[in-house]
Amino acid sequence: SHSPQITGTLVFTVFTAALGSFQFGYDIGVINAPQEASETWTIQISFWRFLSVIISHYEYVLSILLEDRKAINNYTINSTNDLPTIPHLRDSTPATLAEEETTESTSLITMLWSLSVSSFAVGGMIASFFGGWLGDQLGRIKAMLVANVLSLVGALLMGFSKLGPSHILIISGRSISGLYCGLISGLVPMYIGEIAPTTLRGALGTLHQLAIVTGILISQIVGLNFILGSHEHWHILLGLSAVPAILQSLLLLFCPESPRYLYIKLDEEVKAKKSLKRLRGSDDVTKDITEMRKEKEEASGEQRVSIIQLFTNSSYRQPIIVALMLHMAQQFSGINGIFYYSTSIFQTAGVSQPVYATIGVGAINMVFTALSVFLVEKAGRRSLFLIGMSGMFVCAIIMSVGLILLNKLAWMSYVSMVAIFLFVSFFEIGPGPIPWFMVAEFFSQGPRPAALAIAAFSNWTCNFIVALCFQYIAKFCGPYVFFLFAGVVLAFTLFTFFKVPETKGKSFEEIAAEFRKKTGSAKAPKAAMEMEFLGASETV
Repeated sequence: SHSPQITGTLVFTVFTAALGSFQFGYDIGVINAPQEASETWTIQISFWRFLSVIISHYEYVLSILLEDRKAINNYTINSTNDLPTIPHLRDSTPATLAEEETTESTSLITMLWSLSVSSFAVGGMIASFFGGWLGDQLGRIKAMLVANVLSLVGALLMGFSKLGPSHILIISGRSISGLYCGLISGLVPMYIGEIAPTTLRGALGTLHQLAIVTGILISQIVGLNFILGSHEHWHILLGLSAVPAILQSLLLLFCPESPRYLYIKLDEEVKAKKSLKRLRGSDDVTKDITEMRKEKEEASGEQRVSIIQLFTNSSYRQPIIVALMLHMAQQFSGINGIFYYSTSIFQTAGVSQPVYATIGVGAINMVFTALSVFLVEKAGRRSLFLIGMSGMFVCAIIMSVGLILLNKLAWMSYVSMVAIFLFVSFFEIGPGPIPWFMVAEFFSQGPRPAALAIAAFSNWTCNFIVALCFQYIAKFCGPYVFFLFAGVVLAFTLFTFFKVPETKGKSFEEIAAEFRKKTGSAKAPKAAMEMEFLGASETV
């Protein structure tokens, strides 16, 4: 094939879109950033470590509220109090009262905290459903602009959280940021997949994940104590995502709209050609237009596909199940468990400042995702996914063995450490970035928005399930928890091996044909056209 056309406009556009993913990463990472976290609170919710800085602020607000209540109400309920309180019996002794007061406030703080964390995930789950729909209604660029409004509002609420009732501002800010991240997790992969030339689709698609892990890393660095992780500055830390939001909004005004959207959805061939010429940097865009015309002919037969139709219609069922499996594989592979455990493992291994080791994991995260950008067009998606999963399987077993023998052999903690670093690097070569853009490749223009919505939703939901359940599973299984993950990873590896087709360098139609080949349901009228495609793809 001819060399890919990397043009200034393409680079600029993909960079701008990826700023959205960067904010997504920053918002994920920022909650576990401040340093006191790992030492003060042992309860950890997934990899959002308890943020003791904010918690101490909650405590401070609460203590004032509790003082007020004592003074005014003689221990009865204060109706204006915006926190759920337990009415105290008047005749209880002051000692028990004080005890009740502390347990009450601790459980309250824990509850508020869980709310700050889960409100983000719930926001993401809800919004991920609407990402594709919004992109269809407004166009990809306008949809991302509208999403940025949410990001800004969320950031401002959190940035100014010291001025008002902080817990309410933080929880609402987090949920609005969650809404933004949910929209973005569907919109960015869709937009990048639609503007990228076929030969670069994978490499550019991986940039979504690269931007996410960069965001996580930056939030970890900025969250160090001596930068912004301290008492005086945490609200700035939470509100900082406003900066990329504003930057992205400005840059989006100069980005070309997705030619596929213009041509296939709006029937604006002239505008689509203009957009393509900008993206490809040449006046000859016939190849792209021809491919889009074929897609359009297919799409005219299939109107906008609803989410239910993806499962009922036999030609979509196979790809949507595979797509959901890839996303489940990403979340259930134990990557969050690794992050959850990393601090304690680094402490056991005698790393004096575990927070730096965690940042090290973040950096490795980034390096290997960057590596994947280059590998994904050379090695292919399927093989990278399989390599990544197999590597993670081995690492999970080593991890478990290391954790079990930890008390008998001191050097086992180093084995576990190495296993962490390797596990993360294998994850970022395959299962990390690939599900996001592979789903966009599985579907033609008609079902793509619905498919991406379902995929993003399943990703968020699985993330939420892991976040809620992991601490209980970890308590129950102890060090054997990674054997469980190894089993899960093995199952997904086998599924990938038998069911997932290679999509590298194929047009969207050839990919659809691949799936029909996998299910072995070639439909009679399409058979001739399909044979032609298969013939074409065999000869490549």
